[in-house]
Parts: sequence; structure tokens; C-alpha cells
Amino acid sequence: MSGLSGNLLFLLQRLDWYSLVDIGLVTLLFLAILTQFRGTQAAVVLRGIAILTVIVAVLSGITRLPAFSWLLRTALPALLIAVPVIFAPEIRRTLERVGRAGWLRRQRAPGELSLRVRSVVTAAQRLAERRHGALIVIERDVRLEDFIETGVRLQADLSAELLLQIFYPSTPLHDGAVIVRDDVVMAAGCVVPLSSVGSLSPSPERTMGLRHRAAVGISEVSDSVAIVVSEETGIISIAHNGRMIRRLDAARLGNLLSAFIRTPTVPSPVEWLRDRLGLPARAQPAARDAALPPTEGEGHGVS
Repeated sequence: MSGLSGNLLFLLQRLDWYSLVDIGLVTLLFLAILTQFRGTQAAVVLRGIAILTVIVAVLSGITRLPAFSWLLRTALPALLIAVPVIFAPEIRRTLERVGRAGWLRRQRAPGELSLRVRSVVTAAQRLAERRHGALIVIERDVRLEDFIETGVRLQADLSAELLLQIFYPSTPLHDGAVIVRDDVVMAAGCVVPLSSVGSLSPSPERTMGLRHRAAVGISEVSDSVAIVVSEETGIISIAHNGRMIRRLDAARLGNLLSAFIRTPTVPSPVEWLRDRLGLPARAQPAARDAALPPTEGEGHGVS
């Protein structure tokens, strides 16, 4: 242990301002990674890897255990290869979110959103009153062409009446998702991926119905916004960025849709970093609701 303490003392003596900046950047990087993986199964695995790394660092400094130290050093390269495999979904999701961070994207005018929001809100409200299940996916910057191909192409003008007809029970297209691009219903009866969150351990997400899991799933693999109407309870929910907000009325649904669909032109690097770290930002109440997980009283019902 004397060798380990000597190494630590040597490092402390060589500490300067550049070293502090270096340590701060590394700390910020790990903070961003931990924040990104927070609330997922990867967080538990990442915690185990961190503990194992500390143990390896401590035991490697013990010169009286050469065989054990050699075993740990030999197993470390295999662990480095296994990490990308274990965290493949999280790494892909993180890179997708960085790629669609909102930089250099055209801001949509309020007039372009009014028809889309009004039609979806009106349809969702009527479907909820009649207890007709529905899943409406609004495309943003990431194209959903692969999922459009799984359904029936319509390319019809968006209207509340059309959505009501599509999701009327026993009609051929009512079970799938409707994908909306701009003010056009591109396709109906589409198959979208289910969310993998909570599939390996008990969690509230496991109690969600297929429509709710599909809404969260499509919001995880793209920047789209999904609106769900529960067939059993008539509850309106919205999914965005892998999060779901439930028990919405028409007014709040309209505010959230406008906030989610409208994107800033060029956010500053500080705003982008604050969003990646999940820190509170100065925003409108509707936009702040987007980052909040479902509250205890809302629950996840089966659609």
C-alpha cells in the first residue's frame, strides 16, 4: 500500500490549473453519461462497472498479489469490448438525441401548427369521450418512412373527422398507428416499435398497454410526438423523448403539442448542454411539463 500512497502523493504534487480543468471536463463527461442512463437498466450495470473499476485500481497497486493483479488486468480488455455491446441501445439513443439537438433547424410558424394541433386535439377529445382507442404519431425532423411502409398509405389531408373514422372500432385500420407529416395523414394501420423500458424488471412501464408502449417506443427511436387515447379509460396521454405524460385535457394537450412540435431555430450551447444534463431551464410551463415523468397519482393504465 506504500506504493499506492506514494503515487497519490506524487500526483497531488504535480496538480496545477490545467489538471483541474482536465478533471472538471472528465467529471462533466461522466455526469452527462450518468444523467443520460438515469432510470434505465443500464444505470445498474454502469454502477457495477464503476465499483469493479475502483476495485481493480486499488488491488492493482498491491504488489504482493501478482497473480490476482494479472487476472484483473487480463479481464479488463474483455470488459471494454463488452461495454459497447451491453450499452448498445443507450449509446444509439444518446447519439440520436445529440444529432437532433435542435441546432440549425427551421422554426415552424404558429400558423403552420394551428391546423395540425387543432385537428389532433379535437379528434383526441372526441375519441376519449367515446372510449375509442387511438395512437397518433406526429412526425418532426426524423423521417418515419420505414414505419409508414408497414401501414396503408393514405396521403390525405389531416382533419378530425378523418381520424375519428380511422379509429372507429372494427374498422380495418383502427388497431395500428396513424402517422402525420405536416398537415397530411401519410398512413394508417402502421406498426411501430414497442418500448423496451421495464421489459427486464418490474416497473410502472410494464403495466402499460400496447398502445402506450408503442407511443413511448416510437418517441425513443425518433423525435416524433405520439398521442394515445386509452380504449378502457378514455385517458389522453402524450409521449415525447421516451417520456409519457398522462391524464391530459384538451387545453393542456394543445399546449404540449405546440411546445413539442415547435423547435427553436438555433439554441445556444449553454441551453443545449443544460437540456442534455436534464437541468431546469427557463421555459414556458407547457414546455417544462415535457421533462417531467408521470406522477404517482397518474399511473400507467392498460389501454
